[in-house]
Amino acid sequence: MHRRPRTALAVLAATLVAAPLLSACGNQAHPGAAAVVGGERIEVSAVQARAADVRTAQESAPQAAQLVNKSGQLNRAKLHGMIFGRILDRAAADAGVTVTRKEIQEMRRASRAQQGGEEQFEAMMLQQRWVAPEQIDADMRQEVQLPKLARALGADLGTPAGQQAVGEALTEASEALDIDVNPRFGTWDDQKMQLGSYSAPWITQVTEFAPEEPTGA
Repeated sequence: MHRRPRTALAVLAATLVAAPLLSACGNQAHPGAAAVVGGERIEVSAVQARAADVRTAQESAPQAAQLVNKSGQLNRAKLHGMIFGRILDRAAADAGVTVTRKEIQEMRRASRAQQGGEEQFEAMMLQQRWVAPEQIDADMRQEVQLPKLARALGADLGTPAGQQAVGEALTEASEALDIDVNPRFGTWDDQKMQLGSYSAPWITQVTEFAPEEPTGA
């Protein structure tokens, strides 16, 4: 069995949680919006479209029923991911960090090699992160962006102090974006970088930095 990859995003696991269950109704101030981030709307329909792409991929997978059952709160994860992505973009921009297409492709090649090929890589992303094949590059962009942000801040993501420094930068960016979430979906906590109390199943709190052991036989 392949070892679960230890990524930059997993290191800052506390920032990667998801939102309460979405509905099609917007709030009174922003009808049709799941959230407004930095004055820009995240439409409920956009969140649902991303979730639908994942569902389509899951239903085509060999273990379709199991994948669908384990991702019952898929919309929540997608909303949180869209909000967090904008926060990370803001923090990176504030630090002068940019990401190139070449860097994204290099990260994808490295991740693919770790999993033993494209098919295995796509299966892992779908199973563990609820990411459809067409969403992978956006995920890889964050995998490049986060450690580059840490380096720009002079922080080491492998240490608690480094994680704290990056977390503070993300909190600052979050506050600057003045995030307004539809009350149906909860409220955004700038300090915890959290929307609701739900945590996606691939996220684990990092309390030590020893290499992970493979799971299963």
